Amino acid sequence: MKLVILAVGKGRNSPETTLVQDWLERLPNGGSLIEVESKFKDGPKRTADETARLLKAMPDGANLVALDPRGRDHSSEELAALIGQWRDDGVGTVCFAIGGADGHDDALRQRADRVISLGRATWPHMLFRAMLAEQLYRATSILAGHPYHRAN
Repeated sequence: MKLVILAVGKGRNSPETTLVQDWLERLPNGGSLIEVESKFKDGPKRTADETARLLKAMPDGANLVALDPRGRDHSSEELAALIGQWRDDGVGTVCFAIGGADGHDDALRQRADRVISLGRATWPHMLFRAMLAEQLYRATSILAGHPYHRAN
């Protein structure tokens, strides 16, 4: 199964983008980062445009996970179980969407197969991408029984 991070904004050559790529390259079936940008100024038009661009960038037939602080918080083990269930159900691609500064609009959350949170703290956008990529790697390691994830 392919795991994809869909993100608003361009990371360019930042250290965080290097971290994201490093973690995604470690995934068993590879992973990818798809970035979209809106040309609108802040506000509802921008958020709606970001949603349209994120949905358009999704591969056909992919499951969509919206990362949103209002979503259900998932532990690493719970995220692994969710990914494992999709894998076992034959899902080919799962896209994890990270919104812009104003988050996701209702249309994206309603379209999502799941709305999840990785905690209630607010993180810098580019750092959150790296944290998500690491959690995807951790989840696949848990599923493979690899010792990377050690619970005490």
